[in-house]
Amino acid sequence: MPFTDKPQVFGASINALTVGAEGREIVLGGSNVLPLYSFDAPIPNAPRVGVEVSDRGYDKTVPGLAEFYAGCETVPEQAKKACTMEGCDFIVLTLDSADPNAENTSVEDCVELVKAVYDAIDKPLAVIGSKNIEKDADLFVKVADAMRGKNILCLSCREENYKQVGAGVVLAAGCLVGGESAVDINLAKQLNVLLSQLGIPSTSVVMNLGSAAAGYGFEYLASTIERVKNAALTQNDQALQMPVVTIVGDDAWSVKETLLEESEEPEWGPREERGIQMEIETAAACIACGSDAVLLRHPVAVKTIADMIKELV
Repeated sequence: MPFTDKPQVFGASINALTVGAEGREIVLGGSNVLPLYSFDAPIPNAPRVGVEVSDRGYDKTVPGLAEFYAGCETVPEQAKKACTMEGCDFIVLTLDSADPNAENTSVEDCVELVKAVYDAIDKPLAVIGSKNIEKDADLFVKVADAMRGKNILCLSCREENYKQVGAGVVLAAGCLVGGESAVDINLAKQLNVLLSQLGIPSTSVVMNLGSAAAGYGFEYLASTIERVKNAALTQNDQALQMPVVTIVGDDAWSVKETLLEESEEPEWGPREERGIQMEIETAAACIACGSDAVLLRHPVAVKTIADMIKELV
């Protein structure tokens, strides 16, 4: 009996969201099939790979980055070099030093750095805040105002500051915003509904559903992303049809398997190789679950994931 293929194509689809402007745009989302199911229907926009760069400079705890960024003395120079990673689709600037409990870099200085990084690169830009709710509320509004017309993505607003961030970033400045929730489909949906009630169009929003390194409670993240995608497609839940962006590098390079030196665990092998594998495995799993973009750090991981996407989509 011959095999009869029955493609599973849904009437609903993930929103297509354009990040960037001035000839350097990328599109996230837009598909109406399950993640990587290109055998059911064409996937118009493959998952994307972002490269993280901190305002403190590259992560010196990650082996191999010092060699890659050799000769880059400033953050804009490092961002420009990150653009040369094979497979890099966009740059993600993290404003770690803005945290009041760290260096407490002023909002004005952060804005000037964002402008300098944008001018130095030839790819779209996303910005991650200080993770301090009060500081980020002011920070994102000022950054977006300075980036009018650039269509940058500000990651992320939370339920505690969504009014200031959402209104300032999207309604006032015309940029894009990410809704950040803690690995819970109901919290993600609630935040999206709150943003929509402000008058923010769903096509200006991505979801940051949380993150975890493979093996460290990752099943909770995986099941959350899968549930979001299934609800968006099978139930046509418009409050969950935003593209998903997942921060991978921070968690992947922060667990014991990637932190311990080879001298401490000789049987584990070289630390850089372990870290790269953790980043690759986590990113690949996130994409298989439904992430529309993953944020990485190591050039080998970036290339590997980009190559994987090309083969599968």
